[in-house]
Amino acid sequence: MRQLFTRPLFGGLSILLMGIGIAHAAQPIAIEDLAREPALQSMSMSPDGKHLVGLIPSPSNKDETALATWDLDALSASPKVVTPSGEHMKFIAAYALKADRILAIARQEWTGQLGGCGEGKMVGATKTFITKTYLTDAGQKKFEEAFAQKTRRMGVSSNTEICLELAGTAALVDMLPLDPDKVIIRRLSGVSFMTNYYLYNLKTGDTELLFTGSTRTTPALFDSRTGKVLVKSEIEPVGDDYEQRFLILNPRTGMFEVQDPLTTKLSNRYEVSVAGVDDATGKYYVLTNQFSDKIQARLYDAVTHKFDVEPAVADKDYSITDLIFSRRPENFNQVVGFVVGGPRPQTVYVDPVLKGIAAGIAQAFPDQNVAISSYTNDFSKVLFTTENAGTPVAYHLLLNKSKLVTLGSTRPWIKPGMTGKESWVSYKARDGLDIPAILDLPAGWKKGDAPAPAIVLPHGGPWARDYTGWDESGWVPLLTSRGYAVLRPQYRGSQGLGRKLWLAGDAQWGLKMSDDLDDGAAWLVSQGITTKGDIAIFGYSYGGFAAVAATVRSPSPFKCAIAGAPVADLGRLNTSWSDNRLQRILQGTTVKGMDPMANADKAHLPILLFDGDRDVRTPPAIHAHRFYEAVKDKVPAKFHWIADMPHSMPWYPRQQRETLTLIQNFLKDDCGLGSH
Repeated sequence: MRQLFTRPLFGGLSILLMGIGIAHAAQPIAIEDLAREPALQSMSMSPDGKHLVGLIPSPSNKDETALATWDLDALSASPKVVTPSGEHMKFIAAYALKADRILAIARQEWTGQLGGCGEGKMVGATKTFITKTYLTDAGQKKFEEAFAQKTRRMGVSSNTEICLELAGTAALVDMLPLDPDKVIIRRLSGVSFMTNYYLYNLKTGDTELLFTGSTRTTPALFDSRTGKVLVKSEIEPVGDDYEQRFLILNPRTGMFEVQDPLTTKLSNRYEVSVAGVDDATGKYYVLTNQFSDKIQARLYDAVTHKFDVEPAVADKDYSITDLIFSRRPENFNQVVGFVVGGPRPQTVYVDPVLKGIAAGIAQAFPDQNVAISSYTNDFSKVLFTTENAGTPVAYHLLLNKSKLVTLGSTRPWIKPGMTGKESWVSYKARDGLDIPAILDLPAGWKKGDAPAPAIVLPHGGPWARDYTGWDESGWVPLLTSRGYAVLRPQYRGSQGLGRKLWLAGDAQWGLKMSDDLDDGAAWLVSQGITTKGDIAIFGYSYGGFAAVAATVRSPSPFKCAIAGAPVADLGRLNTSWSDNRLQRILQGTTVKGMDPMANADKAHLPILLFDGDRDVRTPPAIHAHRFYEAVKDKVPAKFHWIADMPHSMPWYPRQQRETLTLIQNFLKDDCGLGSH
């Protein structure tokens, strides 16, 4: 946090930013700089504005993290209290709560027999991780397992104890902003495996039961004033399908009533979520795509069982992904903004004060993505972040609506201009479907320059999507700072960009979903960005599947493939991913298409495969390593085990250094990309 400085919000700061300038990168971003522990991360402010909480590199080991607290009444570059990660548990996230409490999340390596608990092998030992949540005070004097029962568990089997260890027993659900001490938590019963929801007193640890849920019944909306459950969701089998029902509390009868207009079959994949209540009318805000390809916010009357004719909030191009409700006593529960799921999530404020603050910050940080994280009730302290494709996330405080304090960057050693220009583009697939994509150009490259080597980088999921901005994995800045163009297609099957695009990927693994990637490569050539024969494909998780599939598909626009943590055997996928049975059933029905393992004899591209030995999502013994063994005598192939690496981030710096080095060297030495 050595960069802390203060400036007036307008004038001085904008001049300072203009003076920085943008220069072409003289050299690639060092792998060490992409793979170091961030200088700051997971920063949050307590609701009363008294302190900041975040993670910094441990003073004794820069590859480890430490929990840090800053006093906002006497803010300095050095935190007031620092607690390094333990020998086994590593802090991976932190949150400032009310009542001077801090929630810290830590993770440790674990190896043992799961007995069917969570993702991993049914028999034999599995290498995985345990995640723990801790509560402490601002002084970090005592750490205790968060929201844990203080009574001893009786009659719990050893297998159940393992399940509770792996899954965790409790989690924070709602902060209840008007109550100084209480929050809503959920706690898993070690005996019945029912999930109970409680009012929890952060000061005393006392609880009050609010709701008992199950694998099929969960609360869908709490009253943010009292904690009472207003809406619950039920999943029920209907023939070969499942149906999601929403039941809304009738205040006159005290009974929950099924709302037929909110009921959908899961196979239809209409998205429905209840976001809040309009105090003026008693109607419910519902986010749904039942009326449009994109999600809209609509008001719903639980008495008449009818939606309003017109949406409350909608965008013609993108979904409305969230509504922002005020947590200030003066206008509590009023909608003060909404989030548009465009290239980057954009919060549009309708509250005049917040709208003015956001506009002022945006003026001070041109060409940056600005996101307000939190603020005090009187707006005397506003915590926000800035970032873009070439500038890692930085944390700032706005004080009294006039003075800016820059707390620091996650990676201050990365300077502007080391990566290329980023844009949101669209191209036509061969069947006419519009495919959105993110294009990142090489550092310093401009239209008319000689074509550059290129990488097509499909995201994981595949029910996911990419956003513009700084890439925390380090993959995009690694590549663009080394002269590669990067295209990230939001291929059919991607979620969050319309139901049509999402459904179009069903049963198209390795087929039309891969056609979209090949068509993206052709688009790069048509735009003069690259040339035929100078394109590689690299992906992770589902993106790894796409890279594996590319090695057996012909004809191919790619010169080589890199597959991280890939799916390679479709026939064995449904038994080895996700600890959520319902998700496996729902998404599993869409996982059909061309199976790379069954077509390994058709391999024709050089390929690099890597995966972590603690990956229980796509175990390498089932997928990556088996595919390597099947093709190593047919094509130039490499496989690397990454020690102690899980499937998903956060990864250890040593793991990022190893994987980034593998990617860099394979493209240069084995693929020869850009060599002709």
